Amino acid sequence: MHTLELIRFLSELSENNSRAWFAMNEPRYLILREEFTQLVAEVIADISHFDPAVSHCNAKKALFRFHRDLRFSADRRPYKTNFSSAITASGLRRPCQGGGPAYYFHIDAQGLLFISAGEFGPPPGRLRAIRQQLVNDASGFEQILTQPRLQATFGDLYRGNTLQRPPKGFAADLPHLDYLKLKSFVVRYKYQLDASNAPQLRSILMEHFNAAYPFV
Repeated sequence: MHTLELIRFLSELSENNSRAWFAMNEPRYLILREEFTQLVAEVIADISHFDPAVSHCNAKKALFRFHRDLRFSADRRPYKTNFSSAITASGLRRPCQGGGPAYYFHIDAQGLLFISAGEFGPPPGRLRAIRQQLVNDASGFEQILTQPRLQATFGDLYRGNTLQRPPKGFAADLPHLDYLKLKSFVVRYKYQLDASNAPQLRSILMEHFNAAYPFV
């Protein structure tokens, strides 16, 4: 896909986030959206080589809406300034809706490629099940976290949203207590795209998603 043109379009949109500007530039959007959908389809096919569970994921349904939901927002800008996708075995885009672990990425107006894998904000029942599995197989969890490839590609799990105390029903002396306090279980990486690396976008995604697969 024309990655740099996508970044250019999103950058211009971020400065002119109005329906009038979008109407004038909608043909550009439609072309770029189709290219992004094709990229997602290719990424699904690539991931399926090591994670067959996502092979039936629909590329169009894996894309997030471009129009912002303004019903409860004071920010009246009508459009998002990124193209984003979540690839899951369930076909649901949002782990918070019970979609399960996802391979997620987006490209924004600053040319930032954001890559993530795992479950962000899973619903209460699912979150408790993840925590219980961590307790039941603490050694297996540790083996995954310490895999050299995962460590070299992502480092530690994202810790941006944690409890101050142990979650209800979990003792304070359990192994990996810091991880039990997490509300999301994801690895993530940010990558700046430019003319030198944009042509390698698909291979960059595969490098990271392949490394994340044991954790997913």
